[in-house]
Amino acid sequence: MAGHNEFLLVDGYNIINAWPNLKEISRDSLEDARDNLIEILRDYQGYKGIKVIIVFDAHLIEGGTEVHEYYGDVEVVYTKEGEIADQYIERWVSQMGRDYKVRVATSDYMEQTIVLSRGGTRMSARELYLEVKAVREQRDKRYRYASKEDNNFLLDNVSEDVLEKLERMRRQR
Repeated sequence: MAGHNEFLLVDGYNIINAWPNLKEISRDSLEDARDNLIEILRDYQGYKGIKVIIVFDAHLIEGGTEVHEYYGDVEVVYTKEGEIADQYIERWVSQMGRDYKVRVATSDYMEQTIVLSRGGTRMSARELYLEVKAVREQRDKRYRYASKEDNNFLLDNVSEDVLEKLERMRRQR
């Protein structure tokens, strides 16, 4: 866990089913909904500077072993056969919750209760949605402000020679 002291574990399918836009996507393609959630949380993680771990149930895949994939710094875990995301998250929080700041995003009430008893804090799907939205707005606002400050227009970065050629082309019309 080098370099990180704050973690967000996300019950992937619980969040997909709780966020209307992802739930809609999942009706056509669960894979697309997962990819969207991963991208949203990669952006969120980059801005917040915390470690995000998204856990998906793969317990119905016969003979399936636990799989860890990495998308940038976001870790995605597919549980092993016979294990649901809740069980993986509970085990992880039991091992790490007393040494690190751990939040778990799920709207499963029982899961929230267990997480609290093991040293983590809970976050509902709605709370995560609102926090992700706020982070995006903050980032966009900062980006727009920085752009205005820089007055970074395309023509500011074009050589005099190219500007003259463009002007000649414009006049030929």
